[in-house]
Amino acid sequence: MNKKISLGLALSLIAIASAVTFILTSFFSLQSFNTKVVDVNEKAKKYNSLQSLDSYVRENFLGDIDENKLSDGILKGYISGLDDEYSKFLSEEEYLEEKSEDEGQLIGLGLILDEDESGYIRIAGINSESPVEEAGLREGDIITIIDGIDVLEAGFDESVEAMRGVEGSEIKLTVRRGGIDRDYTFTRRSMEVTTVSGKMLDETIGYIEINNFKKNTPQQFVDTLERLTSNGAKALIFDVRDNSGGMVDMLSDCLDPLLPEGVIATAEYKDGHSETLIYSDDTKLDVPMAVIVNKNTASAAELFAASLRDFGGAKLVGEKTYGKGVMQKTTEFNNNGAVVLTVAKYRTAVSECYDGVGLVPDVAAEKGDTEGFDMQLQAAVDTISQEIMQ
Repeated sequence: MNKKISLGLALSLIAIASAVTFILTSFFSLQSFNTKVVDVNEKAKKYNSLQSLDSYVRENFLGDIDENKLSDGILKGYISGLDDEYSKFLSEEEYLEEKSEDEGQLIGLGLILDEDESGYIRIAGINSESPVEEAGLREGDIITIIDGIDVLEAGFDESVEAMRGVEGSEIKLTVRRGGIDRDYTFTRRSMEVTTVSGKMLDETIGYIEINNFKKNTPQQFVDTLERLTSNGAKALIFDVRDNSGGMVDMLSDCLDPLLPEGVIATAEYKDGHSETLIYSDDTKLDVPMAVIVNKNTASAAELFAASLRDFGGAKLVGEKTYGKGVMQKTTEFNNNGAVVLTVAKYRTAVSECYDGVGLVPDVAAEKGDTEGFDMQLQAAVDTISQEIMQ
């Protein structure tokens, strides 16, 4: 028996449904509105506090105010408030310097600096074809005075900062060697940074050291790889110790010749969507591989090592790595500076993200204390030799 609903009842049900829909929509809209109002009010409080501080400072500060530095400082403070060690705001000068470094270009003297136990600056390394190399400076030399200011008086960090400058500018250094001081005048210039170097350890094992990933790294890597394989390398050891990372975008071209076809690594963003970071074609170098890592191996260098282990069967040798598995995006800002912001986590396509955890080596090896003998490199040679014999 069919039941019929009267027109009046039907209209009543429709009216009730509409009312419920209106009430629910109004409720959630009100909730959203209230949230926005609270958000706006909170922002207004912050901006009002900043305005009050600005007024107080301008009325009472004894010194002169550099408006550009003040603006940069405010923006730096905002990003600093995120409490993220990898995010930062770059002034125009800092941004230009970082872009030059990312290109694999260095403007300066070609020095790698460290703090000496005396408090002065010790030359820890010298780039080839640099002004200081041409002048005969050596690793271990001590820089005591920069442009007439004693390093001990200025402080180490301030003195290192004073070494920076634009291309073509001059700098005067006093350098101590064997207790004897000598004065030099150098002109800062642009130099290509060597990020990849390689050699044959014996007739079958090739060794490639990568100290950073910059825009010129892939070409240097491929050239080095082709040279070693042409010289008879049947196994490869990659050294990414003390490699703090660099540009993740540069990994694809380095890993592509080594790994099988497919997605190697992905990045996951705040909204949950994922993007492919590293993809390899069907060309693969099928040889035993090992990667030497240590506690300073970080970021892109860790992803390089993890990718070779997960997809190339490489053994990791050395110490547990730093554990940086998050990616930053650099965006130009309206005052010619830039914001470097953490925007995603990344990992290989088969392993979990190692951020805050690090990569545990397959073969643990501590850094040797014996001068002239690299225990971690020897452990990698022993590991790769066993693979060759299998």
